Formats: sequence, structure tokens, C-alpha cells
Amino acid sequence: MAYPFADILFTSGVKNAQSENGSREFCAAMAESDRDFRLGPREAGFIAARDHFFMATISRSGWPYLQHRGGPPGFIRILDERRFAFPDFRGNRQYISLGNLADEKRAAFFFIDYPNRARLKALANVAPAETGQATEIVEKFADLAYSARIERVFIAEIEALDWNCPQHITPRFTEPEVEAAVGDLAKEAARLQRENAALRDRIAALEGVS
Repeated sequence: MAYPFADILFTSGVKNAQSENGSREFCAAMAESDRDFRLGPREAGFIAARDHFFMATISRSGWPYLQHRGGPPGFIRILDERRFAFPDFRGNRQYISLGNLADEKRAAFFFIDYPNRARLKALANVAPAETGQATEIVEKFADLAYSARIERVFIAEIEALDWNCPQHITPRFTEPEVEAAVGDLAKEAARLQRENAALRDRIAALEGVS
């Protein structure tokens, strides 16, 4: 079985560009490799841990539209080896992605882990499920601790996955990640502050006796 991601995206124009830039042999070998495009434990865990992703859809005018989607960690739910779901939180109410998906179900996803410099690309067919539909799936988000209103849930069925090169990813950290990283340092700083305060009190007491 050929590599689904390459089957879909290595068009004749892309292959020409690869040939012109000296990477065709490498890309041809990659295209013939047998890579699993299911959500295995690594892929499922990676996606489920994200607090944001980028999704590209295609408008009727032919222009691609890239949108940032964010929420608390866990707002992306893995349904099975081929599907994941995510809520459509109420935002600026332009509904561009929703409208694009009504015309064209195909979408591209980019999931990024900045601290670990990892990224996963996905191609999927996406369909919306209104809150009155697909009750079983919508209920999977009932415990989501987030104040934004869920207008619907999007269900994505994966056609291809690709782990991307970590090159050029600049590590970035969220506030909770920073707090976790410096937690021990903060505790040590607090201990030293208490120790210094006690020493100052002792010195002041000794100076008062003299």
C-alpha cells in the first residue's frame, strides 16, 4: 500500500517541483512506504493533548481559508481509529469554515506541540453535527470545563496523516507549562525567602541585646 498522504498531495505539479529541487528520489521512496494512517496510540494521544490546532478549508471562490481553533486541553476527542471530534465554540459568527464545509468536506489540519517541537498533519473529511443531532458524540463534551458556548460538533474522518519535521519549530510554552517547569524553583525561592527573613529577625534580636 502506498503512503496515503503522498498519494493525495504528490500531484504531477508537486512531483515536478520535487524533481527540479532534487528531492524526487527521496519523496518517491516515501510515497511507496507502507505507513499506517489510523489514529494509533501515539497519534491519538498527541491530538487529544492539544489545546489548539489550525484547520484549512476551501471556499466556493477557490480560496483556502485557514482558521485557528482553540480550547482547553481535551477539547479534541478521539472517537475511533479513523475519527476525531471537536466542538465549534461560538466566536465572531462569520461561519466561514462551516459554510466552506457545506460545499467541500475536505479539510487539512495542523497539530503542533511547541515545547517538544513536534507536529502532525492530517487530511480529513469533516461534517458538522448540530447539538440536536449525533447526541452520543455531542455528549462526549458535556464535561468540558470551558465557558464558551458549543454551537455544534465537527466530526473529522481521517484520510491521511503525516508526522512533520521538527525543524524551524520555535519552542513556546503556555502559562501552565511554565508554572510546571519552574514550580520547584519557585518553592526553593520561597524557602530561601523564609530563611532570610528568619536570619534577619535573629540578627535584629542579637543587635538589640548588644
